[in-house]
Amino acid sequence: MQIVLIGASGFFGRYLLRALTEEQHQCVVLTRDAVHRGNLNMLPGVKLVQADVYDHDVLVEQFTGADAVVSMAGILNESGGGGKGFHKVHVELVEGIIKACQKAGVTRLLHLSALNAGKGRSHYLKTKGEAEQLLRSVDDINVTIFEPSVIFGRGDEFFNRFAGMLKLSPFMPLACPKARLQPVFAGDVASVMAASLDDPMTWGNSYELGGPQVFTLKELVKWTAKTLDKRSYVIGLPRPLSAAMAMTMNLVPGKPFSWDNYLSLKTDNTSSQNGFAYFHVDPLGIDLVVPAYLNGSARQRRLQALRRQPRR
Repeated sequence: MQIVLIGASGFFGRYLLRALTEEQHQCVVLTRDAVHRGNLNMLPGVKLVQADVYDHDVLVEQFTGADAVVSMAGILNESGGGGKGFHKVHVELVEGIIKACQKAGVTRLLHLSALNAGKGRSHYLKTKGEAEQLLRSVDDINVTIFEPSVIFGRGDEFFNRFAGMLKLSPFMPLACPKARLQPVFAGDVASVMAASLDDPMTWGNSYELGGPQVFTLKELVKWTAKTLDKRSYVIGLPRPLSAAMAMTMNLVPGKPFSWDNYLSLKTDNTSSQNGFAYFHVDPLGIDLVVPAYLNGSARQRRLQALRRQPRR
């Protein structure tokens, strides 16, 4: 298949592109910053194209002749406030993709959403839900929606971020410590997305995707510290202090923890209807993947040092 992908130049995109090219699909990745994403061109079967994905004519041009489109653009924080940034990326862009598919005659569309899209009070989840509503209202495109929990893997912004924070101080005040998550491996999400491409039984369906275990956020941070062999004290903050931290960090450039993040964490990121079963995939747990890539792991350094020692 000839597949055009929007939003595939980041961490998870690399996993999906590998899964697609292993199946001999030809992939075109649209990005606004081709100069800094050039390493994607090194993947066989992948072509990187600099394009304004909000330009209808550009999308139609790129979609023409394609067999399928993958919509996976998303943000965890917006530069401003009030939800406009989330709406632009999660709703306006999806609406543009739908119209361009219709104009170009593309009838297959995969969309990467989020677990609990449309629930809770955060702009992130609300706009994810609005996008899903748009996609479900289309009757001339065969749409499949994937709703993963927090995705982990080499290069992720979840475990790597907490690992970096744990290295800076033995004490970590943690907002929303009781928030429940079901981390899912990027390779598993990518494999089911690739498998769905030419499966008509997935048309019109949504698949919630979660890993094999549910954790609280505090449990995950403590597990990360243990994996790094760091003696850290993770201090779970009560709700008022969690909210105060979110409001304060919301003003810090880059928003390491925003008010919208706080609202998202108030909705448990877990699923009781795991879509992996349909694809006959047993998702991998964090213990089988994360220790191998966490930067600065003392355990990994010791193992490497032992391997370098001469045998007697």
